[in-house]
Amino acid sequence: MPHPHSSLKSLTLMRDLAALDQALYEAVTVTKTPTLDTALRRLSTAANHSKISFAAAAVLALRPGRTRRAALLGVAAVGVASVTANLAGKKLVRRHRPHRAEDSPFPGRHVPMPDSASFPSGHTASAVAFAAAVSTALPVTTVPLGLLACAVGYSRIHTGVHYPGDVIAGAVLGTGAAATVLAIAGAREG
Repeated sequence: MPHPHSSLKSLTLMRDLAALDQALYEAVTVTKTPTLDTALRRLSTAANHSKISFAAAAVLALRPGRTRRAALLGVAAVGVASVTANLAGKKLVRRHRPHRAEDSPFPGRHVPMPDSASFPSGHTASAVAFAAAVSTALPVTTVPLGLLACAVGYSRIHTGVHYPGDVIAGAVLGTGAAATVLAIAGAREG
């Protein structure tokens, strides 16, 4: 049986993390960044339904061998991440999306608020899963795909649809999805 003191510490830690998450989200929402607003809104929208990852996979798949294999691993990782985030994570946690006030200082940066739960970020999970799987199989893609995945994750906070904690959880989930796909692919080859 857990010690009552450890339960209290866990509860206090969760409260502190939630407060930090809210404060970080609010800091982003009130920071004026007009040059970034349009670009991040477009990036966030382009990442809907993993369109960026699928487009990159299509380009990679044109070249046979290792490059095509990397594309297939990336698509498989997106599938695992998406299913895990949307069918498990969002349904289990059911965290509400961030509140966007009517008098938001920068409403032009917003994308439409999704109907699904906030935790974890499915966009981030899929982008990180794709980047991790592809870059493991094709190391030359590590930096560009890693930067793209980070930008997609941040864009979800910047456009007002996720808290930073949702994005961090999505990145962890995406990394796990890629590791799972790579382990299964490795086992099949071995």
